[in-house]
Amino acid sequence: MNDVHRLPGPAHHNWDWQSRAACRELGSAPFFHPAGERGEERESRDEAAKRICGTCPVRTACLEHALQTREPFGVWGGLTEEERRAMLGRPARPSLV
Repeated sequence: MNDVHRLPGPAHHNWDWQSRAACRELGSAPFFHPAGERGEERESRDEAAKRICGTCPVRTACLEHALQTREPFGVWGGLTEEERRAMLGRPARPSLV
């Protein structure tokens, strides 16, 4: 779970960027892997999500949000959870094989 203490307050201007996101009407499936997804399937889904992020006008705000809140799952701002962890200098999660 992300650290809710790091979330911005309820003021609309803190969340306005989400209304302009390229993913707004797509649901979460392209951005969050289902249980057990590994290998090429996961890489393909991540790459498809990153292509959507690549066209997004609020990609920077999305990534900043994910880094600030330590979002633990999914593609946010064009980066996977592993890529964000590396940016933050945090160790990778242990594999649940």
